[in-house]
Amino acid sequence: MADVTPTRSAVLELKDERRAMHEGYVFLDEKCLLLAGEILREIALHEQAWRALQVAHDDAVAALRAAVARNGLEGLQVYPAADLDAVRVHATKRSLMGVALQSVELLGQASASAPAADRSPEAEGCRRAFLLLLERAAARGAHAGNLERLSLEYRRSVRRARALQDVLLPECDHTVRDLETRLEELEQEDAIWMRQGASLVGR
Repeated sequence: MADVTPTRSAVLELKDERRAMHEGYVFLDEKCLLLAGEILREIALHEQAWRALQVAHDDAVAALRAAVARNGLEGLQVYPAADLDAVRVHATKRSLMGVALQSVELLGQASASAPAADRSPEAEGCRRAFLLLLERAAARGAHAGNLERLSLEYRRSVRRARALQDVLLPECDHTVRDLETRLEELEQEDAIWMRQGASLVGR
């Protein structure tokens, strides 16, 4: 810290400042614990969403193969695609210690954009499988975003807590001790001058 004039008021101000720093450190420490707990919960949800996405992907690949085998590649290419106009992404938002978190789901029903000339159960199943894959991908993406934001805020809070614990608080303690030492020396000098002055007056 910058050079501070050794006065009792300066010492009291620094002690108040140190108390505020310590309270900030305690808050950041508790914040890190809460964020770490939420990160663990989001990791579990992300892994669950990832497994569901893998299953949906495998089912979609199998459905695609069956549809190609039934309709042929050209026939599947001209098969009416799903109409997603009625489908929307619904995000449920919440906040933890200022970190924005969300869960995502697809709402609404998709339908064929046009009637199929040669309707086949395999092609219909392929469409449904890829719609489910899209839904699972959206859910996993939301958890991945949550983890990224939580991780960023956790690292930032840890850096601030360490700066307080390892730099600012020790520096403030050192300054307070130094000021108190200098004040004691000044008070001793004043006492010596007063005794000398009293002895001179008494002569």
